[in-house]
Amino acid sequence: MSDGIGRILLAEDNLNDVELTREALAGSNLANEMDVARDGQEALDYLYKAGAYSGRKSADPIVILLDLKMPLVDGLEVLRRVKGDPALSHIPVVMLTSSSEERDLVESYRLGVNAYVVKPVDFKQFVEAVRKTGIFWAVLNNVPRGVPPPGA
Repeated sequence: MSDGIGRILLAEDNLNDVELTREALAGSNLANEMDVARDGQEALDYLYKAGAYSGRKSADPIVILLDLKMPLVDGLEVLRRVKGDPALSHIPVVMLTSSSEERDLVESYRLGVNAYVVKPVDFKQFVEAVRKTGIFWAVLNNVPRGVPPPGA
């Protein structure tokens, strides 16, 4: 990773969930910075350094926290593109969604999601779920450093 501690990409259109996620991660004392994409197209632009992100210099995020139901491009399509692209498929993707529907869970895993977390409705449970998710993917999970992704 070229820019120190890895960044987290949160793709989430609900502003309340964005703020709760920020608070939960900050409360976990994670030093990782979080970038936010407000819809699926913005997440893809971020990842492909296109549109408003064409000048983005930072390395790929260490994890993508991805909402399922987003405008323009939904989370399943973002997941499909990320996991289908050899240059991005190494990035862990955690579906962080309010959907507990079996078909969404099954399709997410079929497309290669690394984890599927249903957002609890209760504030304290939501914060705790995000905190644990952030700690695992940003601190506990080991990924190879300095190894270029396939196709790079």
